[in-house]
Amino acid sequence: LWAPLVDAVYLRRFGRRKSWLVPTQYVLGLFMLYLSTRVDLLLGDGEGRGPDVVALTVAFFLFEFLAATQDIAVDGWALTMLSRENVGYASTCNSVGQTAGYFLGNVLFLALESASFCNKYLRFQPQPRGIVTLADFLFFWGAVFLITTTLVALLKKENKELMPTKEETKGITDTYRLLFSIIRMPAVLTFCLLILTAKVGFSAADAVTGLKLVEEGVPKEHLALLAVPMVPLQIILPLIISKYTAGPQPLNTFYKAMPFRLLLGLEFAFLVWWTPKVKHEGGFPIYYYAVVLLSYALHQITLYSMYVAIMAFNAKVSDPLIGGTYMTLLNTVSNLGGNWPSTVALWLVDPLTVKECVGAQEQTCGTTVAADLCTKAGGSCVTTLDGYYVESVICVILGFGWWFLLGPKFKKLQDEEQSSWKCRRTN
Repeated sequence: LWAPLVDAVYLRRFGRRKSWLVPTQYVLGLFMLYLSTRVDLLLGDGEGRGPDVVALTVAFFLFEFLAATQDIAVDGWALTMLSRENVGYASTCNSVGQTAGYFLGNVLFLALESASFCNKYLRFQPQPRGIVTLADFLFFWGAVFLITTTLVALLKKENKELMPTKEETKGITDTYRLLFSIIRMPAVLTFCLLILTAKVGFSAADAVTGLKLVEEGVPKEHLALLAVPMVPLQIILPLIISKYTAGPQPLNTFYKAMPFRLLLGLEFAFLVWWTPKVKHEGGFPIYYYAVVLLSYALHQITLYSMYVAIMAFNAKVSDPLIGGTYMTLLNTVSNLGGNWPSTVALWLVDPLTVKECVGAQEQTCGTTVAADLCTKAGGSCVTTLDGYYVESVICVILGFGWWFLLGPKFKKLQDEEQSSWKCRRTN
């Protein structure tokens, strides 16, 4: 909901794309430089001074405000900077940039900020702090923002002949009214309904597998380290996949990758079942982690094939006249289509799990109260059927049902005329 507000109030009043992206980037850079001098005080010193929750909330809100503005400007700029036949490459830039940013801002930072990691792998003499602090991190990337923004401002020129000469909306009310008119268009409504249900088949594998591996004894830090070798793959994959998604039919890649990702859901269930069988006193053997890494790599291939395809399709059909709002709307629906099934899958694990009370007669473990009575009676609840396995099978069945019945209709959306996706002109 924030994206249309930004698009209506700021980007339309003061100019979209580069003319608004550049000042937003400068403000972000300066804000990070300032925050680097205050972050230690905001987080507290651990010696009686606690974190300033109000100030941290304000800081995060400002980050979200600036990032949302930047996001809409970048989306709108990509739709006009790239030709219509190459607009699918916007998804490649998006996915590669997000992956690189996640690695640099999360995995790499947490490793360099951790004293134990640095002392174990990067130092000869142990020290109480990591190589990088949060203040150092904010200062460095604030400077990078300022430098790269200056280069964009000086070196990248906009072709004004390609800029829309007429804005579709003039204010917040007009923008939201236009959003509702977009959603009511048959092609957009069909797409939204289909993408909201397309990812149900992956919900158990995506949301529950990692938790089950930890439950079976796999250390969380080991699973986190497996993300490091995935980063090069996640950067290279969009570049390769874009060759197939930048054309007129990006959803073909989505459709072809879907059955392989569904089958990997069953493979993940087998992996969870196999985990306690290979565990020993010292942990897990090397070949086990090799299998987990290979499984994650195959999963990433199918996941990115579908992700890049959807992003390319959203960029392809978005009306450049309100490209930032239009594309963000479609991307938001796509994200929601993955989030709600994951939430439901997490919630359903316990209700689908079958437990028996062992050691106490006439007691059950069907509810929390019953489990407590079982324990008080001297028994213990033993899982006879894990709800995760039930979910995995049900999700795969639902996923293949969607693929057979609705998948062809989903692919046909890319055959719609461009006019089917254009905003309805009211004046």
